[in-house]
Amino acid sequence: MSKKIKVKKRGNELGFQIFMISVRLFGLRGAYGLLYIVCTYYLLFDRAAVKGALAYIEKRFKEEGFFKQYWRVYLLFVSQGKALIDRYAIASGHEGFTMRLKGFDSVKEIVNQSKKGCIFLTSHVGNWQVALSCLKELNKNIYLVMRPEDNVAVKKSLRIDSEEEKKVRIISPEEDFGGIIKMTEKINSGDVVSIMGDRRYGFPALDVDYLGEKAGFPFGAFLIAASLECPIIVLLTAKLSHKEYLIDFNNVIRPKYDGKKEKRQQLKKYVQEYATILNNYAESYPYQVFLFADVWTEVSHNKIIL
Repeated sequence: MSKKIKVKKRGNELGFQIFMISVRLFGLRGAYGLLYIVCTYYLLFDRAAVKGALAYIEKRFKEEGFFKQYWRVYLLFVSQGKALIDRYAIASGHEGFTMRLKGFDSVKEIVNQSKKGCIFLTSHVGNWQVALSCLKELNKNIYLVMRPEDNVAVKKSLRIDSEEEKKVRIISPEEDFGGIIKMTEKINSGDVVSIMGDRRYGFPALDVDYLGEKAGFPFGAFLIAASLECPIIVLLTAKLSHKEYLIDFNNVIRPKYDGKKEKRQQLKKYVQEYATILNNYAESYPYQVFLFADVWTEVSHNKIIL
């Protein structure tokens, strides 16, 4: 059964066109300058965005007052805006960006030695799209699990379909059984599947500790990896400076079943390992966590037989 994933649309074509023109005329810094005005608007009038950001800010910056937390929300909005502008600039061939790779040689060895394919676990942190060019060097077919982009402005301005389809293929989580059948088929064929791991979007989850409280994280990627005996590589990116990014491949998780207890409970320790990695990321890069959802209230009490 297919499932429609509801995601709030933001932005319009005119707005994105203005940022594109700014990059061309004034460079990245000029485009960044517009963010301080646009983000002020979102801070004042987009209650849903502020509420989603506060869910994270309140956990990351505990014991702070109302005004200081709202200031941090504003800084988070600006940081995300820079990530979106960078993504457009890189897709458009803007020169001068430096990608520092961490652990990539080890990952290439893991991928080449794996009898099947592997899973790259991405998250709403940093700017994971900048890593796509690196993944191409693996010489594997790459499948991104992502919903069809239904915001025309975002689709056109950030080239979500037109650019990425040249490099990777798309598996929609809105397909039957959340796309799991197709993911399994591709991994069994030796391909790479990239899955977002930190938001449920209505799919079953396990409750793990994240930033000091219980949060609901989906376990689909871990279920597939344990069933197929393939590795999960946690892909992290972080903006270090104006045009410098860190792409970190060092975190590898190998879920497996021991056959002695209920499978869902066996997966929990691996989901917790992933949540701990994200927790450490939030400590290092607090303004590059773009979750914008209260995963702490999205806990799962469903009884599912695996």
